[in-house]
Amino acid sequence: MAQQKGLIKLKGTMGGITFYKTQDGYLAREKGGVEAERIANDPNFQRTRENGEEFGRAGKAGKLLRNSIRVLLQKASDRYMVGRLTALMVKVIQMDQTNTRGQRNVIDGESELIQGFEFNLNAKLGNTVYAPYSGTIDRVAGTLTVDVPSFVPANMIAAPGGATHFKLVSGGVEVDFENESFVVDLQESSVLPWDSATTAAISLANAVTANSTHPLFLVFGIEFYQSVNGQMYPLKNGAFNSLSVIKVSGQ
Repeated sequence: MAQQKGLIKLKGTMGGITFYKTQDGYLAREKGGVEAERIANDPNFQRTRENGEEFGRAGKAGKLLRNSIRVLLQKASDRYMVGRLTALMVKVIQMDQTNTRGQRNVIDGESELIQGFEFNLNAKLGNTVYAPYSGTIDRVAGTLTVDVPSFVPANMIAAPGGATHFKLVSGGVEVDFENESFVVDLQESSVLPWDSATTAAISLANAVTANSTHPLFLVFGIEFYQSVNGQMYPLKNGAFNSLSVIKVSGQ
């Protein structure tokens, strides 16, 4: 893979070289690879087919989780987040000790591996929110809760330049990976000033199906705002907002 230089950028294939555009710029690579029909039928590519099936399953699982919290992700994600989450879903599937290669899935894997996943590496939750918080999942009641004791924002929140206010957000998600459906409940605190006044304790309780048999995910994050003439404006399109999976409960 090589980067294209010069004023004229090419797209397409010419002389065995494929020219294309990515987020990293205009690139070029030599055309090649094995024919699709051979990959689909040749016994020598059995492992390739198995890996492809599981990778596709991981991609669908990641997309389903992303769709469930799309409202939050629109304000807190980096450009490589999709690929990072898909790669993590592959690891979840590979932990499936029940099914054979090619048939392994998220349901029988270790969905707990997703705990700690950062949707925005440019603003990790641990580098932004220093206030203590705890996440709990009550599967019987169907509640996923984030509790934050009172704190001083100026001391416990690493706000970016220009931020005057913030709010804490959470999402409780119940995901049925087999039927590709989900139940989600989003909660948020009021918009709070980033100052030296101590906040009240904050509890964000998200409700999903009681006694669910599906994996449950609790995400928690922070969004920053700037006050201008009494109006609140999201700060720099959410580039400094954090969002992380802080708790997971498998089946």
